[in-house]
Amino acid sequence: MTCLIDGYNRRINYLRISVTDHCNLRCIYCTAHQVPRLRHDEILRYEEIERITRMAVSLGVNSLRLTGGEPLMRPDLPALVKMLKAIDGIKDISMTTNGITLARHAQELADAGLDRVNISLDSLKEEKFRYMTGLGKLSDVYEGMEAAAKAGLNPVKINTVVLSGVNDDEILDFAAKTRDEGWHVRFIEYMPFASDDCGSGKFSENQTVSDDTIKQIIATNMGELNPVMPSRGNGPAKYYQLPNTTGTIGFIGAVTSCFCATCNRLRLTADGKLRPCLLDDDEIDIKTPLRAGISDEGIIELMSQAVAMKHEKHRLGEEILPASRQMWQIGG
Repeated sequence: MTCLIDGYNRRINYLRISVTDHCNLRCIYCTAHQVPRLRHDEILRYEEIERITRMAVSLGVNSLRLTGGEPLMRPDLPALVKMLKAIDGIKDISMTTNGITLARHAQELADAGLDRVNISLDSLKEEKFRYMTGLGKLSDVYEGMEAAAKAGLNPVKINTVVLSGVNDDEILDFAAKTRDEGWHVRFIEYMPFASDDCGSGKFSENQTVSDDTIKQIIATNMGELNPVMPSRGNGPAKYYQLPNTTGTIGFIGAVTSCFCATCNRLRLTADGKLRPCLLDDDEIDIKTPLRAGISDEGIIELMSQAVAMKHEKHRLGEEILPASRQMWQIGG
């Protein structure tokens, strides 16, 4: 089998697929500036996503993640999951969601072939949650978590972006959930984009709480963090457990602990761009040639070109930020 290998000998076997740029929340670090959302005809059709994915699988991709925007804003998402699960060679399909409507869809998604979910949750306090999300209800997320676990979409992982002066006072509350309720929490460093109000258009350490800082806070107040292997997953998180717990605490230090050396992913945006890196503006249009009748070999060539564009690492340390798109336009 021909494999996707980039210029730094990294094998690409993980495709993140954004199915929509629409979202039912307005999180403060994600939608700093409002721009028009994509029209329906501008978004890749399910059949187009399936074809692109089949070509990716022929090149060694075996894990998929569905993202957005909020993926559950896309009508009949289980139909896409079923199409993708039927591709020979797919080992794992996961989804990142804000959980607001997950309770309604969890069982149908599981029946279609979805393996697991990550749920974005940045506060355990109702008022702060509403402030950070713009209009969300915390109870909806809890219902989504419960429905996901009941449907077998395990492990249900909780993604928490920590912002200094906003929710960093809840670090211990989230850690306690791994001890008291068996949660799997992943603390994610805030990643600035040039369009963000949080960073005033420039990289700022003021918003980022490093994973080392979070580890120290937890270890000092709750006990030693013991390294463990992840139960399932394809991401860069490093996992730990507090003593005598069943839950896990993961750390994704995109800014202060660059994990680019082991990057194994390629991104497909909702409007049909292949993007080699979340934190770089390089991308290749695949939708236009797809709708113009490109051959399977042509799709494979575009994927190879996209992978060849991958840099050795992101350049946040040089204060070079992605500027062409916001997070919700890429797919996280």
